[in-house]
Amino acid sequence: ELGEGGMATVYLADDIKHERKVALKVLKPELAAVVGAERFLAEIKTTANLTHPNILPLHDSGEADSFVFYVMPYVEGESLRDRIDREKQLPVDEAVRIATAVANALHHAHEKGVIHRDIKPANILIQDGEPLIADFGIALAIGAGGSSRLTETGLSLGTPYYMSPEQATGDQTVGPATDTYALGCVLYETLVGDPPYMGSTAQAVLGKIIMGEAVSARKTRSSVPANVDAAIRKALEKLPADRFKSAQDFAKALENEHFRHGELASAGGGGVAAGPWNRLTMATTALAAAFAVAFGWSVLGPDAPELPEPSETVERFTLPYDYREGTPPALFPDGSAMVLTRTNDAGETMLWLRRWGDLALLPIPGTEGVSARSSTPDVSPDGNAVAFVAGGQLKVTTFESGGVRVLADSAYCCPRWEADDFIYFSGPGLNVDRVPATGDRPAESVTTRRADDDVHSDFNLLPGGEVGVFAVWGESPRIEAVRLHTGERSTVTPGMRPYLTPTGHLIFSSLDGEILAAPFDAGTMTLASAALSLVTGVEVSSSPYPSYSVSTSGSLVYQPDRSSRSAMELVWVTRSGDVSPVGSSLTFDFRDPPVPGWRLSSDDTRLAIGRRTQGNSDIWIMTLPDGPNTRLTDDPVAESMPRWSPDEETVTFTANAEIYSVRADGVGEPELVFGLDAPIQLGLWSPDEEWLVLRLAGRAGSGGARDIVGLRPGLDSVPIPLVATEEYAEQGPAISPNGRWLAYSSNETGRHEVYIRRFPDVEGPKWSVSTDGGFRPLWAHSGRELFFMNPQTRELIMAEIDGESSSPVGQKRTLFTVPVGFIYGVNYDFYDITSDDQRFLMARPRRTDLDESNHLILVKNWFEELRERMGGN
Repeated sequence: ELGEGGMATVYLADDIKHERKVALKVLKPELAAVVGAERFLAEIKTTANLTHPNILPLHDSGEADSFVFYVMPYVEGESLRDRIDREKQLPVDEAVRIATAVANALHHAHEKGVIHRDIKPANILIQDGEPLIADFGIALAIGAGGSSRLTETGLSLGTPYYMSPEQATGDQTVGPATDTYALGCVLYETLVGDPPYMGSTAQAVLGKIIMGEAVSARKTRSSVPANVDAAIRKALEKLPADRFKSAQDFAKALENEHFRHGELASAGGGGVAAGPWNRLTMATTALAAAFAVAFGWSVLGPDAPELPEPSETVERFTLPYDYREGTPPALFPDGSAMVLTRTNDAGETMLWLRRWGDLALLPIPGTEGVSARSSTPDVSPDGNAVAFVAGGQLKVTTFESGGVRVLADSAYCCPRWEADDFIYFSGPGLNVDRVPATGDRPAESVTTRRADDDVHSDFNLLPGGEVGVFAVWGESPRIEAVRLHTGERSTVTPGMRPYLTPTGHLIFSSLDGEILAAPFDAGTMTLASAALSLVTGVEVSSSPYPSYSVSTSGSLVYQPDRSSRSAMELVWVTRSGDVSPVGSSLTFDFRDPPVPGWRLSSDDTRLAIGRRTQGNSDIWIMTLPDGPNTRLTDDPVAESMPRWSPDEETVTFTANAEIYSVRADGVGEPELVFGLDAPIQLGLWSPDEEWLVLRLAGRAGSGGARDIVGLRPGLDSVPIPLVATEEYAEQGPAISPNGRWLAYSSNETGRHEVYIRRFPDVEGPKWSVSTDGGFRPLWAHSGRELFFMNPQTRELIMAEIDGESSSPVGQKRTLFTVPVGFIYGVNYDFYDITSDDQRFLMARPRRTDLDESNHLILVKNWFEELRERMGGN
């Protein structure tokens, strides 16, 4: 026996067949029982083909008498752990040489799709002065075999001191950046003598990894070169996207004496990098639910100022641009913090915590997939947990201990956690339902929809628990009151998003963005006097949904109306990312859905666009670069998503969730092309005009929603499913110029990826075009390239397509990163390409002070102002 680790016991053995000494590693029995021999041995095969001079190869693996083992060469030397323990600190040149060799070996493995997941000094062996990485892929094999059952045994993968933040939070889909982070920790330790983050317990270490401040080896050991210190700091960034793109880039930075990263706090290199934990940024990361949200980390970036603690008066502060506009934040009952909705690096909508005393937005693990538009979170009366809707279910997670509980298997939106410890929400029947926060009883209905009602939501209970108010959506949204024990209802006032306050007032919003208040009479369930307008200019989404929240302690937070920054201009973007305006008159309003969408004519001289003017979206034909412009539709109905017919004599578009067509010269009225019981989001013709391909809209789980279907006019009476799944969303259909390929995106893997299938024969195989996230595919006119956007990096990517090959997807290349503020989204057209396939047509804000215009307004002690304005009533 040579030693024992967390996963295996290591023996020195004789390989009789090859007459050599080997290291025989036997999995611990309890680990082998959880993982399963067959699964482990199948997964470990992926590491057997790694051939690199700095990677210890895998000789053999198998099972004998219930013992699972694997065999590696026996190294007659020592581990880097042994050397650090003996010498404490290595010479700088030696430490850098070892780290560079390991980085290059890691890059080789990453190119083969293999991640180590447990880089640490004990797994780096030194033979004849050269490092050898041991146990490559063993952690992956154990993780894949054991899955979630590992946590039930108390076993964990990885060593706390060298875990990346994403590993520390339980993310099972870590990538190369995790190995880079661990190697940065190892190099730091070889130079300083201790890992970057120390603690008395594993939990304390993990907490520092996620929340701790940046470290600097140069600050502790001044002989460390500035480029080496900068490389370590970049490798140790909290967010994977902020680290090196590859381990090879890490190696190059260690060798490049001019490499720098961030700014140092003091001259002479003794300070700590300012880093992303000190400033606001849009970059975030997707975290799995394994640790408390207190272990979330800052997602701050380079331009926004630090935020002071709000004063007792109005305080404005800037939120990241990718804040989910139109979705109100939820204030804590004591007004000390809020929960808001925004996207993470993977493009997933999730909840984030913002405490006034912190400079950070903290991701709340387990809330990925929270409904973006139709749902708002709500914090428990004691401030310890948050209720939200995700995946069509009502869920709860606590801030301190984490872990998500499902309280209702079917939920639509808008939970309110009331003082009676029931959570009221819009249930599957779109009534107000309620369920105990303990989850010990099933949900029950509180209201019943009438024939003219739409969704019931935003229930709020008057102190005493007898009377509540709720919103009724529809053409004329209103606030109603209900007496719980009798079911008696009374219409209170037009409006949305009601709150009953301890002061005895009903607070609500109009659809014009006013927050109003009036005394509420619980006996008659009516307003005791006329409502008074307290705040104007509140953002109201198209749902309609006012974006504000009120705490029981008297704080108000709201998002100002965005119309002042909704003017957009069209721009050309070259393949290298150079931007130039199209023309001075090509502007439109992008304040609310339905989003416009646009498409160029084949000669690039005309543009079909859904242009919002005077409060409504209509279809226009704009002559490039500066007009004249022709309005094709002029009615109260919002039209969007125009597409040219193949002969370009007509334009199809969406209106009333149906497909219409209108002549491109503006002569005549629009004509209905096709309508269904289900709403239609997009319609496009195949190049031969034989097929009309539709993308259906609607709520998830409503049957047929979010599918791609097609029909042949004159042949098919009902649409034919092309790409249709009950549980996933298929988006952005695009037919190749030769009509033989259908491109689209789907979130079947948990995030949107781009795929292609043969068309119209879609029953055959499909090919993945993107592998790291992608949506809104767009064909080049040549048909040999397919463009798409990566929502995590905002990169516009080109993939080569060989339609004659059995493996049609070829090389991919990033063209440019879409600048902040440019329009993009999974649900609409946000770019097109010129006929020569060299320039993209995109849109950006006309204003330059975009960050300043996207903010929330917080008002503390607002109830005092309310009493004063209401004259003491």
